[in-house]
Amino acid sequence: MKNKAKWTRIIYIVGVIALIIGAIDPLEGSVVIIVGSALLALSAYAKSDRHTKIFSASLLMIVIGLAFLFYFSSLGGFGGTSTLSWWWGLLILPFPIGWLIIIIVLIRRAIKNKRLKSISKK
Repeated sequence: MKNKAKWTRIIYIVGVIALIIGAIDPLEGSVVIIVGSALLALSAYAKSDRHTKIFSASLLMIVIGLAFLFYFSSLGGFGGTSTLSWWWGLLILPFPIGWLIIIIVLIRRAIKNKRLKSISKK
């Protein structure tokens, strides 16, 4: 059991680092962001964490948004001189929304853990 907790913690930390590194350049780092969110979802699932559904739904949103991003990129983009209007860009929105949801959950978890540690010290 202790071995399981150790590898899930490592996967969790690697997932968080991948999300942050991938955000430096969201287009080029998009594959890193997918891997990071998948590792977080896997870690939450392995631990039977209460945020498993949130991480899994966010992973799905990121994959859908990036699929459209790559598709539009293969067509030459949208807006400007392209044949696709700017409205097609709405289909990319699940990518940043999913990433933002994961970041918000991670920040809330960190704040809650910090509060719990300060309460237990008293």
